[in-house]
Amino acid sequence: MNIEPYRQILTKYWGFTSFRPLQEDIIRSVAEGKDTLGLMPTGGGKSITFQVPALVNEGICLVITPLIALMKDQVNRLNTLEIKSLAIHSGMSAEEIDIALENSIYGNYKFLYISPERISTRIFQARLPRLNLNLVAVDEAHCISQWGYDFRPSYLKIASIRDHISEKVPFLALTASATAPVIDDITQKLRFRGKNVLRTSFERKNISYLVRKVDDKGTYLVKTLHKIKGSGIVYVRNRKKSKEIAELLVANGISADFYHAGLPVELRDKKQISWTTGETRVIVATNAFGMGIDKAEVRFVIHWDMPESIEDYFQESGRAGRDSKPAFAVLLYSPADKKRLEDSVKHKFPPVEKIKDTYEALCNFLQVPQGSGKDNVFDFNIYDFISKYRFPVIETYNSLSFLQREGYIEFTEEINNPSRVHFIVGRDDLYKFQVANEAFDGFIKLLLRSYTGMFTEFVAINEEVLSKKSALSRDAVYRFLVKLATLKIISYIPGKKTALVIFTEERLERKALKISPDNYLHVKEKHVTRLNKMIDYADYNTRCRSVILLDYFGEESDRCGICDVCRERNELDLSKYEFDLILDEIKDVLVLQKPDARELVSKISHPEEKVIKVLRWLLDHNKIIMDDKHLLSWREADLFSR
Repeated sequence: MNIEPYRQILTKYWGFTSFRPLQEDIIRSVAEGKDTLGLMPTGGGKSITFQVPALVNEGICLVITPLIALMKDQVNRLNTLEIKSLAIHSGMSAEEIDIALENSIYGNYKFLYISPERISTRIFQARLPRLNLNLVAVDEAHCISQWGYDFRPSYLKIASIRDHISEKVPFLALTASATAPVIDDITQKLRFRGKNVLRTSFERKNISYLVRKVDDKGTYLVKTLHKIKGSGIVYVRNRKKSKEIAELLVANGISADFYHAGLPVELRDKKQISWTTGETRVIVATNAFGMGIDKAEVRFVIHWDMPESIEDYFQESGRAGRDSKPAFAVLLYSPADKKRLEDSVKHKFPPVEKIKDTYEALCNFLQVPQGSGKDNVFDFNIYDFISKYRFPVIETYNSLSFLQREGYIEFTEEINNPSRVHFIVGRDDLYKFQVANEAFDGFIKLLLRSYTGMFTEFVAINEEVLSKKSALSRDAVYRFLVKLATLKIISYIPGKKTALVIFTEERLERKALKISPDNYLHVKEKHVTRLNKMIDYADYNTRCRSVILLDYFGEESDRCGICDVCRERNELDLSKYEFDLILDEIKDVLVLQKPDARELVSKISHPEEKVIKVLRWLLDHNKIIMDDKHLLSWREADLFSR
């Protein structure tokens, strides 16, 4: 195939003259009509791999993503580049969705973003065969796998799209991280026409992974940030702590701010811009901070609290050093962290009867009768819900998450939907209305001057901006909009910020609510396994950090030489080659016999001073055990590891 048209699109819209190596491989694969799974680390430029081929070919690209904020962000960016794009998600009215689908069919749009729970709705299924699709892109593809760390049942419906479209339309699945079982799950459940996995190494050679075992994290953090230069992120587990730690840093002369999902969207945007531009040096944030980060020169990512999985840690720490310059990923770890994570399991997995209690209370709270509610979308304030039923916060949140995992509901975090306007009447009828209703003429002209596209689709507006432009009060602007809607001139949807609950099945009786004990235990066991892998990463002090992370994702590698474990070995003044040769000889001896130190050293065919250095290191790191008679043996658990 000729890659040149794809390069021209890349240069025209994004200003780059060449693709990154894996980007080009994925684009070639998709261009040849192959179903493709692309594994690209955070910051690898995933969106380019479907946006460029979709622009080269005739038709529209269907993009499936569960992240509504990311969806809206990408659609806005594409439209800014004058690439016609739209989105369909659960925060939209039926009228908005209907207009968006009609525009997707007839409006010469290039991208339709959709959240996965919308796929099985009647309105989408009816329009799907009429969409001229050139590509189906599935972002966050790991969500389709029950082996994954973020399984969503709605992703299982994606494969049904194949039943309604040309078999020539390729599927492109994308994810930042996936283990071998997850990779197999993705390709099988998306009905790939052949296993075709393209991946780049997950290795980040410029990142130094460090684990610091400290009890007083605050003192360590302040001292460290005074010593090192550059901008970075400090990740914490809860909102309250993000503010407390940011205030601690500011009190110690460090430019810092906090960020979490509970802040107003405008304030979140302001904080992120301040950090991105360098006005704020350190952002202390929950894992809500990450989507849409476009900052290459991040010198450090520090985790105050341990994440619950290697996947989470790898993705979040991977936001450091995207400019390929040296960077640090630091995990602060104390004995209390291990206990907290182990205790979190009982909160993460409430008893089955508690989950059923939550379901019944949710249905009553939202006034959903038995046998109805399927595909209905409800605004949902979790704090009002918790207050009304006096439920514990963490247990309730995790009960809702489990109901989502079982496929009964979809539960979204708070999204910000601005006000939207769509002109119902055509231009000729609008002109007649303006002539006959002079009081509305000036306001309608203000709307048309301020925004474009309102005759073909719903357009986001800002009442505050209109107020400033017109010298009208905000309340007067609102009254004009409501009156025009009443007169059937426009459709007006006032803005709101809310979380959403979508019923993916009709309300069931309690006894019909099936939460399989086997499935419950299976999910719990997988969670505990991932948790233990994360704890092992923090506990290990004899194995290269980078090797542990890469091994988790099924990738082999040599020692990185720059993590805390490697640096300690480097201080022995031995090359990796020498160290490993001596270590192998020591292990061979100790597997067969239990000598004392002097006898062991005499059996090794390397200079005595070097053997002693390795032996001391192995003893210090508990790889070798010395009994009360001073005889040495290799720890059985480590016989097959290094």
